[in-house]
Amino acid sequence: MSAAMDTESTYSGYSHYSGHSKKAHRQGRDRHKSPRSKDGSRSEKSVTIQTPPAEPLLGNDASRAEEGQDDNWGETTTAITGTSEHSISQEDIARISKDLEDSVGLDCKRYLGLTVAAVLGLLVFLTPIAFILLPQILWRDALEPCGTVCEGLFISVAFKLLILLIGTWALFFRQPKADLPRVFVFRALLLVLIFLFVFSYWLFYGVRILDSKDTNYQGVVQYAVSLVDALLFIHYLAIVLLELRQLQPMFTVKVVRSTDGESRYYSLGHLSIQRAALVVLENYYRDFTVYNPALLTASKSRAAKHMAGLKVYNVDGNNASGQSRAMIAAAARRRDSSHNELYYEEADHERRVKKRRARLVVAVEEAFTHIKRLQAEEQQKAPGEMMDPREAAQAIFPSMARALQKYLRTTRQQQYHSMESILQHLSFCITNNMTPKAFLERYLSPGPTLQYDRDRWFSKQWTLISEEAVTSGLQDGIVFVLKCLDFSLVVNVKKIPFIKLSEEFIDPKSHKFVLRLQSETSV
Repeated sequence: MSAAMDTESTYSGYSHYSGHSKKAHRQGRDRHKSPRSKDGSRSEKSVTIQTPPAEPLLGNDASRAEEGQDDNWGETTTAITGTSEHSISQEDIARISKDLEDSVGLDCKRYLGLTVAAVLGLLVFLTPIAFILLPQILWRDALEPCGTVCEGLFISVAFKLLILLIGTWALFFRQPKADLPRVFVFRALLLVLIFLFVFSYWLFYGVRILDSKDTNYQGVVQYAVSLVDALLFIHYLAIVLLELRQLQPMFTVKVVRSTDGESRYYSLGHLSIQRAALVVLENYYRDFTVYNPALLTASKSRAAKHMAGLKVYNVDGNNASGQSRAMIAAAARRRDSSHNELYYEEADHERRVKKRRARLVVAVEEAFTHIKRLQAEEQQKAPGEMMDPREAAQAIFPSMARALQKYLRTTRQQQYHSMESILQHLSFCITNNMTPKAFLERYLSPGPTLQYDRDRWFSKQWTLISEEAVTSGLQDGIVFVLKCLDFSLVVNVKKIPFIKLSEEFIDPKSHKFVLRLQSETSV
C-alpha cells in the first residue's frame, strides 16, 4: 500500500509539474498578448510552508506537504518562515526602542503614584496617634488626669482606625489591571482632599494645642476622634465615587472589530473614556472569538484576482475606441460573475469542513473508547502499574492526530493549537472523565480569546484614539478607537433613552360575565 501511495504521489507531482511547464510555455508564447497569464500562473503555484521550530507539528513533513497540496493551503495561508522570524529592520529597531521608552515612562508614572498614595496613607493613619501621644511626651506633668470617658475614647479611636485600615485595604490596595494614559480624576481629587484635610487638622493642632500647651487632655483626645470620624466619611465618599457611581447603566456601546466586523454590545455607567476603554478590552478578551488573520487571506486574494481582471488601456486614435470599450465591457461582465465563484468556493469549503469534522469525531470517539478499555485493563493490574493520564493521552493521541491536523488546517486554526497544548487538554479530559464531545468543543468552533495560549494573542500595548479628552465622561455619539498591531476596535457610544411608563387600571369587575345555558338541547 505504501508503494502505491508513493506511486500515486509521484504521479500527482509529475502531473502538477507538467501542468506548470505547459503554463510556463503558454506564458512565454502569449506574453505580448496579455500579462494576465503571468499572474494566473503565480497564483496556482504550490508552496511548501516550513513551520517555525517554536510550534510543534501535529504530523511529519510528508503528511504536511501532502495536505498542503490537497487543501490548497499554500495559496490561502500566510506563514512565518524561519527567515522572517529572525530578520529585523531599522523600523523594527525604532519601534522596539520607542516601546522601551514608553514602558519606562509608564513604570515611573505608576510607581510615583503608588509612592504618593502610600506616603499619604501612612500620614493619615499616624496623625490621630500623634495627636494623642504628643501631649503625653511634651508636657505630661501639666496635663489634667484622663477620666473614664477619656479612656473610653481610646478604645473608640483604636477600633475606628482598624475599620478604616480594613476599608482602605479593600478599596485601594488592589493589583492594577492596566496602565491608563491619564490619571484617574476622582482618585486624584480624593487624594488632594485628604491632603488638605489632614493639613488643616495639623495646622489647627499646632496653633491651638502645641503652642498653648493645652492641659485639657480629654479635649485633645476628642479632637483626634473627630479626625478619625471625618476620615471614615471621606472613605464612604470614595466608595460612592469610585464604585457605586458607575454601577447604574447609562450608555450602550457597540464594539466592532475592524478586520472581520465581529461586534458586541455592552452597557456602561458613568465612566471616563479611558476607563470605558479598559472595560471594553476586558470584555473583548472574554466575548470575542480569537482573531485569526488566516481567514482573511482568502477574501484578499479573491479581491486581488478580480481587480486584476479589469484592465485599462491607452488607445491612440478614434478607430480603436470601440474595441477598447468592448474589452472593458467584457472585463466588467467577468467581474460581475464573481459571485458564482464565491458561491462555489464557499460551498466546496463547507463540504470539506464537514468531511474533516466527521472524520475527526469518529477518530476521537474511537480513541476515547480505547481509553475506557485501557482503564478497565489497568484496574486489574497492581496499583504501582497504573497508567498516568499524560501517558494515556500520549498513547491514544497518534490515532486522532492526523484527523485533527487535517481539520485544524482546513478551518485555519492550526496556529493556535500546538501538539503540547492538545496533549495537555487531552490529559485534562482524561483526568476529569470527560466525553469526546467535551474534548472536541475547543476545536470544532473558535472560542474566546482567553481560551488560547497567551503568547499567541495577547497584545502588550493598546493605543486609545479619541477626539475628546480621555479623562472626560462618556457622552452620546462619542466614537473612540482601540488600536493594536493587527487590528482595531471601533467603539460607538449611545445613551440609553429615557423610558416613561404609564399605568392603566383595569377594574376587576369588568372581567366578570354570566354564562346562561339553554334548557333545550339539540339531542
